[in-house]
Amino acid sequence: MPYSLRNRNVLVTAGSRGLGAVIAEKFAAEGSNININFASNEKAVNELSAKLKKEYGVKVHVTQGDAGNLEDCKYLVHETIKVFGGIDVIIGNAGWTKFSTFGDLDALTEEEWDKCWSVNVKGQMALVRAAMPTFNANPEGGVFIITSSIAGTSLAGSSMAYSVTKAAQLHLMRCLANTQGNKVRVNAVLPGLLLTEWGKQYSPEMIKSLEERAVLKAVTDLGDCADMFVSIAKNTSMTGQKVAIDAGLNIAAL
Repeated sequence: MPYSLRNRNVLVTAGSRGLGAVIAEKFAAEGSNININFASNEKAVNELSAKLKKEYGVKVHVTQGDAGNLEDCKYLVHETIKVFGGIDVIIGNAGWTKFSTFGDLDALTEEEWDKCWSVNVKGQMALVRAAMPTFNANPEGGVFIITSSIAGTSLAGSSMAYSVTKAAQLHLMRCLANTQGNKVRVNAVLPGLLLTEWGKQYSPEMIKSLEERAVLKAVTDLGDCADMFVSIAKNTSMTGQKVAIDAGLNIAAL
């Protein structure tokens, strides 16, 4: 039976712009209350908050925090519960990379590798750990969906650290799904190239090359990608799965 998103309490990390903002709006359109996490762009998050309240009539809260800081991740979950009275869905959308030559072993410092691990892997674990007592108490459990990447299933990406940690993230997703029983459905969406602020850091030549390599000869549409998060959240028969939304860029590796 489909899981209704009306009046659900949803936390979206890194939700002030890019894919996170589109995801937040898609869930608001379903009637969900949204806690939008942001790191620094207060202007963008406040504009988005006002838009969602006005257009969809849902409750919207904004919470600043670093998705790579474990205490901040815990705080984001607890703040959602405090403001809305509970938590039903977490979209672990935050990610970090440093654009670099993939095969250059010295391209990222040890601190940058650690930041990749903290945001892409450990922060995701911290969100679930903080939410599990509430998910266990919810009659219908909870939902955790990770924004992963096709970099986690291929030997390429914005950096080697990003690819490696996204692969670890996908294994974490499966482990969480397998061990946390029927009280939380855990899945991941793997976008291809999204022309967000991050995606536009690729050179025009690289963007054109990726577009040409995709079977559909296109970059990934933000709206199409965000729609998948809503579909997965509603699907009560799916857990431990990865879904690529990449215009056919990475078919061979899936």
